[in-house]
Amino acid sequence: MPTLKRRHFVLGTLGAAGALVVGWAATPAASRLVPGAPLPAGNGQVALNGWVKVGSDDTVTLVMTQSEMGQGTHTGLAMLLAEEMDAAVSQVRLEQAGFDAIYNNQAMILDALPFRPGDEGFGKRAAHQVVGKLLRTIPGLSGTGGSSSVTDQWGPVREAGASARLMLVGAAAAQWQVPASECRTEAGRVLHPASNRSARFGELAAKAAQQPLPTAVKLKAQADFRVIGQPQRRIDNAGKLNGTATYGIDVLPPGLLYASIAMCPTLAGRVARFDAKAAEALPGVRKVMALEPVAASLVGTGSTAGGVAVIADTPYHAMRALKQVDIDWDHGPAASLSSAEMIDRLARTLDADAGNARLDTGGVAAALKSAARTIEVEYRVPFLAHATMEPMNCTVQFKDGAATIWAPTQAPGFARAAVAKALGIDAEKVTLHVTYLGGGFGRRYFIDFLVQAAQLAREAGGAPVQLIWSREEDMTHDFYRPAYVALCKAGFDAAGALVAWQTTSAGSSLGAPSFMDNSTDGAWNTAYDFPQARVAHVPVESAVTTGIWRSVAHSQNGFFVESFIDECAVAAGKDPVAFRAGLLAKDARHLAVLKRVAELSKWGEPLADGPDGTKRARGVAIHRAFGSIVAQVAEVSVTPERQIRVHRVVCVIDCGLPVNPNLIRQQMEGGIVFGLSAALRGEITVARGQVQQSNFHDYTPLRIDECPAIEVDILAGTGAEVPPGGVGEPGTPPIAPAVANAVFALTGQRLRSLPLRLA
Repeated sequence: MPTLKRRHFVLGTLGAAGALVVGWAATPAASRLVPGAPLPAGNGQVALNGWVKVGSDDTVTLVMTQSEMGQGTHTGLAMLLAEEMDAAVSQVRLEQAGFDAIYNNQAMILDALPFRPGDEGFGKRAAHQVVGKLLRTIPGLSGTGGSSSVTDQWGPVREAGASARLMLVGAAAAQWQVPASECRTEAGRVLHPASNRSARFGELAAKAAQQPLPTAVKLKAQADFRVIGQPQRRIDNAGKLNGTATYGIDVLPPGLLYASIAMCPTLAGRVARFDAKAAEALPGVRKVMALEPVAASLVGTGSTAGGVAVIADTPYHAMRALKQVDIDWDHGPAASLSSAEMIDRLARTLDADAGNARLDTGGVAAALKSAARTIEVEYRVPFLAHATMEPMNCTVQFKDGAATIWAPTQAPGFARAAVAKALGIDAEKVTLHVTYLGGGFGRRYFIDFLVQAAQLAREAGGAPVQLIWSREEDMTHDFYRPAYVALCKAGFDAAGALVAWQTTSAGSSLGAPSFMDNSTDGAWNTAYDFPQARVAHVPVESAVTTGIWRSVAHSQNGFFVESFIDECAVAAGKDPVAFRAGLLAKDARHLAVLKRVAELSKWGEPLADGPDGTKRARGVAIHRAFGSIVAQVAEVSVTPERQIRVHRVVCVIDCGLPVNPNLIRQQMEGGIVFGLSAALRGEITVARGQVQQSNFHDYTPLRIDECPAIEVDILAGTGAEVPPGGVGEPGTPPIAPAVANAVFALTGQRLRSLPLRLA
């Protein structure tokens, strides 16, 4: 049973009446709560430094930094707090945290360190201790990504809730003059059954704030959970259904002005000159100005192109005037860029022994040389856009030397720092309000649209300015998922057993420190027990702006690994499920997921033809990402026009302890449809330095009538209690190889490039 000792608490007290705020330690070594800026009080609340407020109105407020972009994180976190406080989920409110280091997303950063899942050796423990200590000293590293929100908050939020509950119990016991051990909590109340007395949390909050800190906090055992593990409706449903939820484009501060922008159509281009006389003569126009390119943040490469923006009284006036600006572009060195040539160049850089090896057992070359049979193939995946439903936007007001931002961002700390730098002010003079995000997928980790809005606000005379990109600007000025090419080689002995596995990929390495380079994630750290293995990546600088995309490198490497393992099964004369099972024999969790998906999909049984008489076939893939294991079986057919149709997907996930089965199913379904759109349609192409796709007519997601039936089964982590893994991204990587493998089973044609197209 986890226990939190008193020495892990560092708490401060504020004198306002009515609410209780508590903080905790995130790791056994030290607290994630340090003396710092107090939480704001008011509305009957009293604030202690920390994470949890209990108001006099019985609301329980969790202070957190996670952005809600449809993945249901806010609901999941509310459930964690409600569980340990014995409160109803309906009592929980969420409040945006500040930028103190206690709010850093430790899990996202620690998980990026180069250790294989299951590695609990000294090196990993030491690295986590050193990096964890560093993270407690650097403010502003909060963020939502890497499917890490619940993983990061699993211990801390529960500990904060449990501590707050004990303090409320202590306050009630003191008031009733009874032992605290005779009291219990239920549905937002403290009860004393022996005397039939009870008190609401709100009635006790002020006195609870005066209670001594608990010497130890005992978290609930899994068997005692009443909220965690149960289906729970999303707490943001009502606002999104009745229109009261605020997205970035919904922000309406008083005196708001609007801005539209036209950026150089060539990647990283800039403005050479512009003539705004005609635009400035139109009614409602306040300002026309040029903006310089904006470089990527830590998780991308390249720069957004420069452009010309119009500030006006309404969006209509801004868009109308923008069309009247005469602009000459400096297309720069990317003017001759071709994505097809870039991908061919990636292929030319590949050599089986090249690249930075993330995994090398040392005997691959010898094993391949002595193998009775070898196979070698090449795979390719294209650039992909994020294509969020809500285009990039940001609202900034710069007045009296301070700034206020309203932004749909995944990285509040990056956002605040970027705007402060753009305006030449200290970050402490920037107030950030994070709105709902109309999709993120990694795109809203970037700062380009934020910096542009800040530059415009600087020229607006103190009025707030809302910059909204058009869909066309959003599609043609993304930080795209990098294109990769992979060379895969395997060797077999005379009996058909796999003796060597080698993959080498080439493509852009995102701009993180080299020791955190994730280019081989999903390839070097698979669960397959290869006798000899080498996994490497050749970093190739990209003239196309690139960045993180849903599931990051797992999206590329999941396709490479699960397609090639299928080819190895065929080469070995084995059933694809049985072949995988043999390589996963030492991993009980993977094996359980694989067996379950085979059972539910009726793998190995004859598959009936479709209603129109077309033949169908199954394909399988299994992939581990962000602490979760997902296996999928896709059932496909091919139309007379050689179009691939996916009719059914069976998905099994082991994400450790499932917090909210509803959200897990939703995220698997969403990840599968997102991945299918990429697998069957997704491709960004560049010609003469310009992205050729501009909207959903030529970068087309799956339509509703094209979506398959999706069945999701959730397995709890096998063996000892397994804490929650991520669910926002792990559903995406397996679907492309599952479909490709099904197409091979149906047609005998092996598709090694995305998007999947039959000859």
